[in-house]
Amino acid sequence: MTDSSAKPAEQSRLRVFLDGDIFYMFKTSPVAVVSTIVVVFLVLSAVFAPLIAPTNPFDPASLNLMNGFTAPLAPNAFTGESFLLGTDDQGRDVFSTILYGMRVSLFVGVAAVLFAMVLGITLGLISGYVGGWTETIIMRTADVQLTFPSILVAMLIFGIAKGITPVEYRDQMAIWVLILAIGLSDWVQFARVVRGATMVEKRKEYVEAARLIGRKPGSIMLRHILPNVLSPVLVIATISLALAIIAEATLSFLGVGAPATQPSLGTLIRIGQGFLFSGEWWILLFPAVTLLVLALSVNLLGDWLRDALNPRLR
Repeated sequence: MTDSSAKPAEQSRLRVFLDGDIFYMFKTSPVAVVSTIVVVFLVLSAVFAPLIAPTNPFDPASLNLMNGFTAPLAPNAFTGESFLLGTDDQGRDVFSTILYGMRVSLFVGVAAVLFAMVLGITLGLISGYVGGWTETIIMRTADVQLTFPSILVAMLIFGIAKGITPVEYRDQMAIWVLILAIGLSDWVQFARVVRGATMVEKRKEYVEAARLIGRKPGSIMLRHILPNVLSPVLVIATISLALAIIAEATLSFLGVGAPATQPSLGTLIRIGQGFLFSGEWWILLFPAVTLLVLALSVNLLGDWLRDALNPRLR
């Protein structure tokens, strides 16, 4: 009885979504559809890289230095092998390195945004609901951080965290330090938006009713206010993901990001930049184009989501 009644309910919710304004805006927006297809394709390619990639580019046993500097689709002069996107100086298949590099870039980007989102939402809820000196300290800290470019803040945090990490653990902890640095440089916008929305929501009747029945402030913030302030947060998170991927690539390109043992797209671009003027253009071009397409698609999807969730535009 329960299963039979649950299925019509799920079908009705799906029908409501398919007939709703947001899905209609999605299917009538070529930019949103194409961006979604590209993002899903790239994410799935990165997730299933071990199954798609011809070789594991970071397994020394699978490398053949004789295949180095092989042009795309051209047979190697020594081994006769050909590669879709060519090889780098170590004989690694560029197509395989891009798939594995995207895994690192996406992992760092998603983890950094989640960390920034959790930190920003928490501080935004507290400052907006509690007010007083707590709000002053949190928001003045946010204002000070906004005066510096986020990439410089990330570089500073990365340098401090890496400096206090023992030398033998630096390569192992580099990815997590990178996530921490990007996350701490990006929490401000979440906190400011959530604070403003919380100040509006806490004056509404349902919050006053929760106070009258004895709900604790933590329960009110999490169970009552938080669900009503998530819409703009999701939009910011989508746009921040593109910025986090770019930030990771920038730091790795500058040599202060992902280590050589766990190269990301930024690391691959840094490696390829050294061979650009010697004629091996493909080592730089294909990772750079992949990074550009990934960041641009995520950003366009975030722009559409912002417009779709705006009731005035809808």
